[in-house]
Amino acid sequence: MLLERIYDEDLAQAGYFIGCQAKGEALVVDARRDIAPYLELAAANGMRIVAVTETHIHADYLSGTRELAAATGATAYVSGEGGEDWQYGFEAERLYDGTTVKLGNITVKAVHTPGHTPEHLSFLITDGAFTDQPGYMLSGDFVFSGDLGRPDLLDEAAGGVNTRFAGAKQLFTSLRDKFLTLPDHIQVHPGHGSGSACGKALGAIPSTTVGYERLFAWWAPYLAANDEEGFVNELLSGQPDAHAYFGRMKRQNRQGPTVLGERGELPELENSAVAEDLAADRITFVDSRSNREVHEGTVAGSLNIPAGGKFATYGAWAYDPETDSRPLVLLASDKDAARTMWDHLIRVGIDNVAGFTPSLEGLPMATPKLLAPAELEGFDAALVLDVRNKTEHADGHIPGSSQLSAARVLWHTDELPAEGTIVAYCQSGVRNSVAASALRRAGYDVVELDGSYAGWEAWKTTQDTVTAN
Repeated sequence: MLLERIYDEDLAQAGYFIGCQAKGEALVVDARRDIAPYLELAAANGMRIVAVTETHIHADYLSGTRELAAATGATAYVSGEGGEDWQYGFEAERLYDGTTVKLGNITVKAVHTPGHTPEHLSFLITDGAFTDQPGYMLSGDFVFSGDLGRPDLLDEAAGGVNTRFAGAKQLFTSLRDKFLTLPDHIQVHPGHGSGSACGKALGAIPSTTVGYERLFAWWAPYLAANDEEGFVNELLSGQPDAHAYFGRMKRQNRQGPTVLGERGELPELENSAVAEDLAADRITFVDSRSNREVHEGTVAGSLNIPAGGKFATYGAWAYDPETDSRPLVLLASDKDAARTMWDHLIRVGIDNVAGFTPSLEGLPMATPKLLAPAELEGFDAALVLDVRNKTEHADGHIPGSSQLSAARVLWHTDELPAEGTIVAYCQSGVRNSVAASALRRAGYDVVELDGSYAGWEAWKTTQDTVTAN
């Protein structure tokens, strides 16, 4: 049996490739939309992908189940659990608690584990060539290394009302009646790692075991004592801000993401044409450089989405394809860099990319406004905005500031002043640059606090020392 983890550092998301060497067949669980890694893995091992499935209706990325099934001819399977309100809206075979899919000697068994979402499935895998007992669990967003999938996302991002309490109780039941009835040796492979917003304390270790979580997980004492109330209270406290784009992911994943098919290369655009499109407001320009470079000058009205590890995440914070139909033009060094950026963007449903340019030459430029920490106290700000998470704000913030995370601010502009200047900050400046660029594009006058909270805190410490002396 072949069991491979395909991990996306950007979204801290794991998909899995399960293959039977004897029969040359494979199944993919929780695929993303840029499907090349799965096709390459199948080819390298002389296998055909014959089945594709997912653990639940995802909120943090757009599923590649339909994309991969269309490209390979594989059968698509999705959960049929969760009741009428949680049924998928596209054609696929339904899986229920106890349903099995066979790949030669391998048996993949669906286990209904609601809590994170009502329809959630985990998958028990048995390698029949060695034993008739399961040895592995793909737990999706049910059990992580050291944590659990949060049950409040339906409230936070999908329009639910107080569903968190029922979800938390379902998680307790799923742990008690499903997870903890398994043997300790079962290896658990979760759907996310450290950095995901689908839990509050996810471990960076890629896998765990039932026995380890039974002994050492934060929730273990509550289950041992059958303390459902204590479990629910602890689970729901301290969860980070949910990203606003999660609501869009839920809707699109339920109905079925658009199948992109074969994508060609992004064209390199002439800057003269880009300048004309900018003047006519026909495109959205993405400056992919660091915030420090952007602060020295950037394309007027552009979004700052820095290339690298969080390009999909930051892109989904700054650009909503449901409200902005203008295609993106990327600042990228070459076609390979542009393709990598595009691959990340389609993972969060940002498909409309017109092309790229490797330079800013001839484009209309502007310099973002910065404010030194020493100037803040006397500055006439309509609002001092903390775009960090609410947990960070609670741990320490600039006096008088209001918190609205960068992941949510573009969707909650009703909480911002209609007039006046907003002074915005995060911890170091990266998230703030993303949020500030999106707000400027939306028409707000935003000044970025130079150095953000870390810079203000250093300045404040110096001032306190001078005063004390």
